[in-house]
Amino acid sequence: MDNLRLYLKRTAVVIYLVALHVILVYLLLDKYVIRTLFIEDWTLGNIVNSEIEPTPIPTPQPESTPVPLPSVSLAPISPPGGIALIIPVTGITRDQLLDTFSESRSEGRIHDAIDIAAPLGTPVLAATDGEIVKFHDSEKGGVTIYQLTANRKYFLYYAHLQRRDESIAEKQFVSAGRVIGYVGDTGNAGFGNFHLHFAITTAVDPTRFWQGVSIDPYQILRGEAVLQ
Repeated sequence: MDNLRLYLKRTAVVIYLVALHVILVYLLLDKYVIRTLFIEDWTLGNIVNSEIEPTPIPTPQPESTPVPLPSVSLAPISPPGGIALIIPVTGITRDQLLDTFSESRSEGRIHDAIDIAAPLGTPVLAATDGEIVKFHDSEKGGVTIYQLTANRKYFLYYAHLQRRDESIAEKQFVSAGRVIGYVGDTGNAGFGNFHLHFAITTAVDPTRFWQGVSIDPYQILRGEAVLQ
């Protein structure tokens, strides 16, 4: 009986040692062989199966068709009936003017005007003879004045005024050089950005001051062209 118990104990010890060695061999194979082969196969599979994004070929864009300016816009000299404009801000010289007509503005807009910087309260002058057709206050333009030229072909637009001069009124005819307002920063000019926003448009209908084709005032205010 004692011999049987001794035999069983030895057999259990042998089985335990064999099992322990099997486990150790498996762990070593898993660490150094199986995982290495798996990683290599996975990496190779991803390299083979990966797709390289082709570089897109740019599509040529059609050239935009330029919008023609009205035939009555500018003339390089002063023919009979031509309208020359004075700079509508006191103390500003031609050399101080900047052509901001084509600059972009918020909401995808084009400026379609010229900005003339000057200190707050600088007198704004009528750029030519004509009728004051409208006083208009708006969120974008602030305090504004619309003037119709004497030949009734163009509207002149004065915006971002601090205020209008008390001596003028709607339907009043004013001469070039008359004080009609004062430089400010009203509307969307920006706080402290004191300037006159000055624009010219064709008078498609003299009673509809908000319509018309925009004309760049830069050359006209520099004395290089006139309105026809």
